[in-house]
Parts: sequence; C-alpha cells; structure tokens
Amino acid sequence: MKTGIFGGTFNPVHCGHVRLARHYMEGARLDRLLVIPTRTPPHKKAVDLVSGAQRMEMCRLAFEQLPGCQVSGLEMEHPEKSYTVDTLEALHMQYPEDSLCLLMGSDMFLTMTHWKDWQRIFQLASLCVGARETDLDGRLEAEKIRLEQLGASCEVIPLEPMALSSTEIRRRIEAGQSVSGFVPEKVEAYILKYGLYQKKSSDLTAKGSR
Repeated sequence: MKTGIFGGTFNPVHCGHVRLARHYMEGARLDRLLVIPTRTPPHKKAVDLVSGAQRMEMCRLAFEQLPGCQVSGLEMEHPEKSYTVDTLEALHMQYPEDSLCLLMGSDMFLTMTHWKDWQRIFQLASLCVGARETDLDGRLEAEKIRLEQLGASCEVIPLEPMALSSTEIRRRIEAGQSVSGFVPEKVEAYILKYGLYQKKSSDLTAKGSR
C-alpha cells in the first residue's frame, strides 16, 4: 500500500489544504493519505497556534469526506518539537508493509538536505513535491536529479495554484470578516462556536486606551 504523509500546522485547515490533498492522492496514486497536524513546528514560529486537540478536530471535519484520508495524532503525542525523521520512523514501525511517500511543497523540497537526518528520511520514504509555480519547474527537476544521486526517490507532480493561506484566514477572522468559502463549512462552524483566532478583548482594550 502506498501511503502519503501530509503534515503541517493546519492553523487552521482550509479549502486549499483539502484541494491539495485531493491532487496529491490522484497525482501520486496514493492508496491512503495520513494528515498529521504538527504539535510544535521545528523550523518556523507558530503564530496564534490553537491547541493540538482543536486543530486535530478541524482536520477531521475538513477531510472526513475524502476517501482514503485519515487524520493522525501521532505528532501530538510528543512533547518536544516535531521532526519529520522521527515521524517517519514511527510510521515505518506502524505500517511496516507500506511504501511511505512524504508530500511537500517546492520550498521544502529545495531545502531537503538542510533537514535533520535527511539521509535517513531518504531511506524511510520517497519524496513527492507539488509543483505550483511554473517558473520553478527547471529548479525542481534539477533538484530531483541531485537528490536521487544522494539516494532519494523523488516524484514531481503538477498542481493548480490556489492563493490561500492560514495566515490570511486568521487575519480575516481577527478583522471580523467572513471566511465562508475559504474553509470547509464544518470548520467555519467550529471556529465560530469556540471563538478561535478572534482578537482578545484585552488586546482591544489596550488599543482603545492608547
């Protein structure tokens, strides 16, 4: 079985993530897709990060209608920062018969040899990069050749770009704007129900007193 690993903070998960997952499943011919929310990302600052349990639930709501897609809480079980190599080691133990496929964007693919234990990553999983920027096609193909010379198994699949980010979603919510159509309906309802990403009343008071 070919199993794709789709990781991220998903803070919050949005329609672009769901569309991307569908494209990866079709383009990489995956039998199963594991969506794995990161507890604490090691390479970037987590801004306005809501709890792991809340991000897990939003992912379940977002991906529940996508056949073959499962949401995993694997990285939520670790108190320290989440490193890809550790996640792959755990998945290799959990699914010893599966062929693991690590899904990533072009920026991640082009910096793979800067990752922790990247040689071991190449042993544990193949790499699948989604090419969204046509001007990067040449660089991705050149990097594919370079990484394969270093022992990696790589695949570049075309993706249709969708200009949407979790940062923009959070900005809209904080500004009191609608996110309808930007996030799945059930995710939007969950965000509204629990008041996620809204400007804290203490912040508003502080601004008003200046």
